[in-house]
Amino acid sequence: MGVWGFLKTQFVVHLLIGFVFVVSGLILNFLQLCTLPLWSYNKQLYRRINCRMSYSLWSQLVMLLEWWSGTQCTLFSDQETVSHFGKEHVIIILNHNFEIDFLCGWTMCERFGVLGSSKVLAKKELLMVPLIGWTWYFLEIVFCKRKWEEDRDTVVNGLHSLRDYPEYMWFLLYCEGTRFTETKHKISMEVADKKGLARLKHHLLPRTKGFTTAVQCLRGTVTAVYDVTLNFRGNKNPSLLGILYGKKYEADMCVRRFPLEEIPQDEQEAAAWLHKLYQEKDALQEQYIQEGTFPGTQIVPPRRLWTLLNFLFWATLLLSPLISFAIGIFASGSPLLILAFMGFMWTASFAVRRLIGVTEIERGSSYGNSAVKKTD
Repeated sequence: MGVWGFLKTQFVVHLLIGFVFVVSGLILNFLQLCTLPLWSYNKQLYRRINCRMSYSLWSQLVMLLEWWSGTQCTLFSDQETVSHFGKEHVIIILNHNFEIDFLCGWTMCERFGVLGSSKVLAKKELLMVPLIGWTWYFLEIVFCKRKWEEDRDTVVNGLHSLRDYPEYMWFLLYCEGTRFTETKHKISMEVADKKGLARLKHHLLPRTKGFTTAVQCLRGTVTAVYDVTLNFRGNKNPSLLGILYGKKYEADMCVRRFPLEEIPQDEQEAAAWLHKLYQEKDALQEQYIQEGTFPGTQIVPPRRLWTLLNFLFWATLLLSPLISFAIGIFASGSPLLILAFMGFMWTASFAVRRLIGVTEIERGSSYGNSAVKKTD
């Protein structure tokens, strides 16, 4: 292990990275708050400004994946499909098996210039998570309780409001509703058997309401659906903590493009289309497990310098005064000041660890852990 590799494993370095992310995030959230009056006068300008401020925060996480850990993301697709990336509004369907699946998705968003304007149908609990939920609020992210009777109006109104979004957006849907676990999979397949649906080996049964509603509400704005099936070479199960420690992974993503005209307008037919899509995704995952590769041409979009430059900007801005302040504290020799400073750093460390915990599978949502009386 070289010096660079050694630094990647050090707690102090992780703490400094976390400090930059948290403090820059709070600054950006405050600036986003200051833009709210713009909504009444120029909604599109408000949106463009918030896209760029959101980019400044999310790209720090992308920087960790691309530059800090050196994780390689490879697309399996065709040039015709890739030629549309970043040039149209789309709905993304991504399997939810890994702790960093969202980060791999963000990496592709960044490389095709849509990271700041990326959207997701998110669980309402995330709205209360500092930095993540607050930034999403200003981005007009659609939050739901995952109870359709309560969510219908909120989701429909939220989606309709995005129809005039000024920048190309990729709207992410985790149609399985929750991250894959063996317990959830067993329960999901029991539901499939009761409903006479095909069993899936590597996915949960998709919940169709969110998808069919998104297609209905965004038809005329969205031009295609991208189906993305993600896996990692070497049967790896990466984590955000592993990324922070500089572990390098190799992510493979099979991407298929479906023009929106191919998706039925009838709700039941669109739901059937989604179930068929997940059967195909399951076959793709099985092929990957057996052969170690997806079908299609391997394409590696080049990483961009912007994520690294953005992080270096925030690190320079925030770490210089922090280090000077720390030197002054320890030079003072005051036990009280030193303890107060160490307490502050411990609090910052705890906050970063809690944010990382949001992505961990074992701390994931209990949604899908118990059989439900009524399913989509």
